[in-house]
Amino acid sequence: MSFAQRLQEIREGFQPAFWVANITELFERLSYYAAFASLANYLHEKLNFPTSQAGTLTGLFGGLVWFLAIFGGALADRLGFRRALSLAYAILSCAYFLLGSISASWMGPVREAVPLLWLVVFVLMLPALGIALVKPCVVGTTARASSENVRSIGYSIYYTLVNIGGAAGPYLASWVHRHLSVENVFRLSALSVFLMFFAVLLFFKEPGRSGAGQTASLGQAVRNFWTVMTNPKFMLFLLIFSGYWIVFWQEFIALPLYIHGYLDPKADVELILVTDAASVIALQVLVSYLTRKIPSFQAITLGTLISAVSWVILASHPAVWTAVVSLIVLALGEMTQSPRYYEYISRLAPPGQQGTYMGFAFLPIGIGSLVGGWLGGHLTHYYGEVLRRPHQMWYVVTAIGIATTLLMWTYNLILKPGEGSPPTTS
Repeated sequence: MSFAQRLQEIREGFQPAFWVANITELFERLSYYAAFASLANYLHEKLNFPTSQAGTLTGLFGGLVWFLAIFGGALADRLGFRRALSLAYAILSCAYFLLGSISASWMGPVREAVPLLWLVVFVLMLPALGIALVKPCVVGTTARASSENVRSIGYSIYYTLVNIGGAAGPYLASWVHRHLSVENVFRLSALSVFLMFFAVLLFFKEPGRSGAGQTASLGQAVRNFWTVMTNPKFMLFLLIFSGYWIVFWQEFIALPLYIHGYLDPKADVELILVTDAASVIALQVLVSYLTRKIPSFQAITLGTLISAVSWVILASHPAVWTAVVSLIVLALGEMTQSPRYYEYISRLAPPGQQGTYMGFAFLPIGIGSLVGGWLGGHLTHYYGEVLRRPHQMWYVVTAIGIATTLLMWTYNLILKPGEGSPPTTS
């Protein structure tokens, strides 16, 4: 097939709903990572939460969505993608606006009536409700609104747009924080998803359903929990791999607090956090090519080790520029393991249950954020405010990553998961 023929195939292979859904996903990720990049220091410096609580709350914001997404797919299928997406963007608009308005004068009566901690917890839970609907809608639309011969390209476009949003969000947060205020970072996020609410209503047309690819009912989603819980091999892997995400999420949890508290209080943290997504955009294809012959489990283990040792760079030479280098190495670990992780999950799943198990592949991300939020906040407090040796906290983070690597190696050596139960093909 010639290049011109392939290009024509791509142009004709996607329904308009594919482009609408994926462009809105770009802006949803922009909003999410803009808010995430500013959140830890906003909670600590503006709302005066201690570092331990700021870390825990930031982890809550990043982690809850991955648990709710399991049920979000079932709800989105019952509502229809158009209604679910518009509802999600309406929820997100309100959530981000409220998050940026917690210290506003008009919120004074609410702050007097409700303890600040519980008010913030409630507001931080709202974005998870919206994102849990967005994720299955966009992925589902990508499947339904693309022809079979271009579907893999469709997922590549989706992944690329997610990373563009992940880079653009912190960059715009940096500009807004410097020229306006940190509160307006969250209002920018609210405006971004509010515009997507109208984009869905005006331009999104419900894609056709495929009988083989429908999302499970809410009842089935609950039963799926039990299916996973009764597979100890799979559950053990999820728990072990959560260690990777505990290490990874310190980028958004402990690192902003550390940079402002112990390196440079005037450092542009949001701009620094562009490094990860920008590295993925620039290097993912090359890294995937270089690691293509490494077996999937070994690639996941190698990526975990690379991400773990990335923080040694910052620990051994604390400076803003080494923080940037650490994030580049962290991204290399992410690029090494991420494409292979879902391939490996399919090999752990019993025949005929790949779909169910893939839905739970997100659980380590949520566990890592919730545990990592608590851990990052307490490490920052203990090593920074108690011991006055803040750089040592990064050795602890690295040790967790190395321990995770060793546990994964041992897990593979003893249990040899996936052998004898290769993924089924349709």
